[in-house]
Amino acid sequence: MGADSILFPNLHITLAHVGQGVQIGPLWIAFYGICIAAAMLAGINLAMYLAKKTGQDPDTYFNFAIVAVILSVLGARIYYVAFSWDYYGAHPARILDLRGGGLAIYGGVITGILCAVVYCRRKRLNLLLFLDTALPAVTLGQAIGRWGNFFNREVFGGYTDSLFAMALPKDILPVDEVTDVMLANPLVRDGVTFVQVHPTFLYESLWNFVLLIIMLVIIMEGRHGKSRKRFDGEIACLYLLGYGLGRFWIEGIRTDRLLIPGTALPVSQVISGILAAAGATVLIVGFCRSQRDDG
Repeated sequence: MGADSILFPNLHITLAHVGQGVQIGPLWIAFYGICIAAAMLAGINLAMYLAKKTGQDPDTYFNFAIVAVILSVLGARIYYVAFSWDYYGAHPARILDLRGGGLAIYGGVITGILCAVVYCRRKRLNLLLFLDTALPAVTLGQAIGRWGNFFNREVFGGYTDSLFAMALPKDILPVDEVTDVMLANPLVRDGVTFVQVHPTFLYESLWNFVLLIIMLVIIMEGRHGKSRKRFDGEIACLYLLGYGLGRFWIEGIRTDRLLIPGTALPVSQVISGILAAAGATVLIVGFCRSQRDDG
């Protein structure tokens, strides 16, 4: 057992050799990149499937994805770099290096939504219906993409000895992300010192899969052949509420939080709270209007 091991001690799972990539000839391919690519492909295919199921043109979403995916990755990187400028300001050559991670989901989501606004306006599409179709795909992509953090040994929380506690070799982790509580509760296996942490990447992945299932149940036809969706924008608001709530909690236990400059406030936690509140408000208003119309 060495520095590339990952343990889940309370689940009695030992992963003795977890690499960060694969070498193919002269090319090194990071598992992080493979996870992101798989997330994008899965998301695009789901959006096209939902478009077909709801009477829309699947090519509309494929054509959108060609541009939006690239811009969203750029937005995710800009967001991450902007709120990590203490590091990247001193290491500007690392700004374009994505192989080690460094994509902030909210940067990608915000960029993607802005792209959707422009795209729908130019194509004269129903923006709310478009978002209702695209955001389940985004949720699936986030659920898959988070596993890139697993291979990179990043995006973890503070110390825990809970059922899902994950143990990582102490010496491979950034010093500023290893807390005193972790150091006070080491786990030693075969001479290697591990620290136990919350696997927040796993929490968020599972949360997103549950949120996706709820979305799909609402979108898909029920027993009477009709969608359970009451109004356009309902799924988009459910995404804002559901993802915002989950991320607000998860962000609170992470050790690598991006902070609003000059404060101790995690920027993603603040955004999550705002989005959850906005999603809940619009959902309530939308349901009230739909009931009034039905009555």
